[in-house]
Amino acid sequence: MIGAPAQMQSQSPVETIGTMNQNVFVLGLDEANAEVLRSLDGADSLAFHQLLTRDELQQGEVNVPDLLDRAEVQLTAFDGTVDAIVNFWDFPATMMAPILCARRGLPSADLGAVVRCEHKYWSRLVQSRVTNSLPAFGLLDLDADEPHLPDGVSYPAWIKPVESASSEGAYRVADQPQLADVLPRAREDVTRMGRPFEDVLAMLHLPPEIEQVGGTAYMAEEVADGHQMTLEGFVADGTVTAYGLVASINYPDSSSFLRYQYPAPVPLAVRDRIVEISTQVIAATGLDTSTFNIEYFWDPETGRIRLLEINARHSQEHARLFEMVDGVPNHAAMVRLGLGQVPDPPRGERRRYPMAAKWFLRHFSDGIVRRVPDESTLARLEERLDGSVHVRATEGTRLSAGYGEDSYSYVLAEVFVGGEDEEELRRKYDEFRDGVEFEIDDVEEA
Repeated sequence: MIGAPAQMQSQSPVETIGTMNQNVFVLGLDEANAEVLRSLDGADSLAFHQLLTRDELQQGEVNVPDLLDRAEVQLTAFDGTVDAIVNFWDFPATMMAPILCARRGLPSADLGAVVRCEHKYWSRLVQSRVTNSLPAFGLLDLDADEPHLPDGVSYPAWIKPVESASSEGAYRVADQPQLADVLPRAREDVTRMGRPFEDVLAMLHLPPEIEQVGGTAYMAEEVADGHQMTLEGFVADGTVTAYGLVASINYPDSSSFLRYQYPAPVPLAVRDRIVEISTQVIAATGLDTSTFNIEYFWDPETGRIRLLEINARHSQEHARLFEMVDGVPNHAAMVRLGLGQVPDPPRGERRRYPMAAKWFLRHFSDGIVRRVPDESTLARLEERLDGSVHVRATEGTRLSAGYGEDSYSYVLAEVFVGGEDEEELRRKYDEFRDGVEFEIDDVEEA
């Protein structure tokens, strides 16, 4: 547990996670996360229901009003009580949950606070009022005759839409020619989430500087150096609780993730400083009754900490890591908050391993998937590794047709494993990688 508040009301998870026959609707619930939710203490008193599918929420250019209408039809037709509506996905689900909850008087974060976290430029303005742990940033002129970075921002830099997910539409640029080269793609990328994001912005009273920017803008910020990590936590009754720091480790010479590792191998003083910054910025956004995760860079050579971005949700990708190490997945806090309860930070009472990792097996060019590992092979690997495997690639499909990818690679499979040390984590991943076979015909990038 990191940074527990001095005063928190807590009870046994079994006693407080739910009363009999409570119905929890989860936006985009899939089977992998449903399995984790069903493993929660006290889950036998809850029924988890899928509210729209992940494909509906994330494929193509989404239509927020239409998705809200479809969700309302499903909720209204349900023969029973709707006791909670929760979410762990990116836009539009992050913002649909507070809208749907507000209509029913259910516990949830305020929509305006969520948008202040998720609109990358607005969030930067809010953060800058309470911390100087930020890279130089500014708005990017997509239509300039001569492409250039905003004043005060130097190369190398990242350019990214003000609303995106999983690094979609984000590009690292080393110089002006590279910026000019990626701008045509950026102009296309910005519309997929930007246009529906503007439907959400239209529901709010925006400050003039954000109303002028809108939802289809790009921003640029200087590259932050060092080790990347994510702090997970929640806010309840105005009190911020941070409970876990997860390291994000890239493939060599790449910006694509190789693995997430929990707990992050950093000094206690660094963790304490990250918790302090997080408490300040979360309070500044006004976020409450919500899980969150905040991404950081720490440079061990200079000691500098840089805040990357705030997400007004926890990361479902980390759920099994917390389950392996702390005995409780981070979904538990989401469910408790959705039911109007104050979550208990995990105490590690039922840990299986001292550390855990989620590994990403990637392909670094577009292609047609011809073959993926069969179910019996995956089952044998899961048993041997005491882990969990999820194949993302689908036979007969083109890798670029998927969603939630970064701009440079495609995830073929993910594997969760625990270990006594990093050496064991690596050994298990190597065994997994050597034990699966994908057949992919490379094709020209879409």
